[in-house]
Amino acid sequence: MKIEILGSGCPSCMKLEKNAEAAVKSAGIDAEIVKVTDMTDIMNYGVTRTPALVVDGIVKSSGKVLKADEILKVLKDSN
Repeated sequence: MKIEILGSGCPSCMKLEKNAEAAVKSAGIDAEIVKVTDMTDIMNYGVTRTPALVVDGIVKSSGKVLKADEILKVLKDSN
């Protein structure tokens, strides 16, 4: 599973990344977490508000910081 955190590196983006790491760890999921900061790459996903969470190439959330338990639900629904 590939999880991408889209954003400029702002505090909200960093919080979303930490929450994603916590969700992956608590679930024992084998996932690669990647930060995407290039605005062209972010726009290619159609995202206009960051931070955004992308799972296996599909935007699952944008414009808000999901909590670890919310991310865990997204990850389970993606399997």
